[in-house]
Amino acid sequence: MIILGIETSCDETAAALVEDGRKVLSNVVASQIEEHKIYGGVVPEIASRRHSEAISAVVEEALTQGGISLAQVSAIAVTCAPGLIGALLVGVNFAKGLALSTGLPLTPVHHLRGHIAANYLCHPELEPPFLCLVVSGGHSHIVMVHSYTQLEVLARTRDDAAGEAFDKAARAMGIPYPGGVELDRVAESGDPHAYTLPRPRVEGAPLDFSFSGLKTAALNLLHNAAQKGQTVHVPDLCASYRRAVVECLVESFRAAALETGAKALAAAGGVSANRLLRRELESLSRELGRPLYVPELNLCGDNGAMIAAQGYYEYQGGVRGGMDLNASPQWEISQALTV
Repeated sequence: MIILGIETSCDETAAALVEDGRKVLSNVVASQIEEHKIYGGVVPEIASRRHSEAISAVVEEALTQGGISLAQVSAIAVTCAPGLIGALLVGVNFAKGLALSTGLPLTPVHHLRGHIAANYLCHPELEPPFLCLVVSGGHSHIVMVHSYTQLEVLARTRDDAAGEAFDKAARAMGIPYPGGVELDRVAESGDPHAYTLPRPRVEGAPLDFSFSGLKTAALNLLHNAAQKGQTVHVPDLCASYRRAVVECLVESFRAAALETGAKALAAAGGVSANRLLRRELESLSRELGRPLYVPELNLCGDNGAMIAAQGYYEYQGGVRGGMDLNASPQWEISQALTV
């Protein structure tokens, strides 16, 4: 079964063909990074307009690269939530039009479920159940994946997501967009013990994350140094800040792994490309004696292949979208996608 996956939740216009939820036949991504770099972050209105301009060509290129015609496609999977509402609507409406004109079934996909499914493309042996750390620009979750379509949120951030915390701190340090990626690169040459930063915890919810206080501590450090005419060594601050964020993530993930007794561990989302996080998760895997699965770097960010992969399992589970399918800026990852 070949699924055409379409993704437009933020600033990447993407389409891909995936066979049986595991084999990537094509994966095309049109990035808007250079344009949004001018503004230091994603401008929703610009993102929506660029999706509208690019989506038709991106889908056509995915079909061409895969050597597949629409007649050979079994279903269309599209990200319907969560994300920037204007951006989501471009993908959803394009997919609805394509489904209507071809008669192909339409399957809505939750963006974060797609990130988790990126692991199925890289690790054919991976099957639920497993415990997954989902970390991206807008989300930080610990999810128990009971089956391909039954997921349980065990922990989440109470304020900023890890990726958001990286991006905001990077901007304050004068690091260009995309901040989190550049902060990670700069941190490799810094001393992670140079600056003392807090590790915030959530009282009464030991697995949950809170990055707002950590971000504020870094901003205050920068402001205080500027007021005193002192110089902050940016690589050292990047390394210290990255270490603090990663320690918070891994500490909670370790506790969740011990609490659940999960036999396999995974990570997903854009922040799963972070160098230190990958090293620390590998160390945790060795410590607990449990296998770790993380996507290849090119599948950590937003892409159509992950949506097609999860779309395959949602389709098998009977999830269908009609012409009344709508986009949603928020949708709980554990909520069944019945629309």
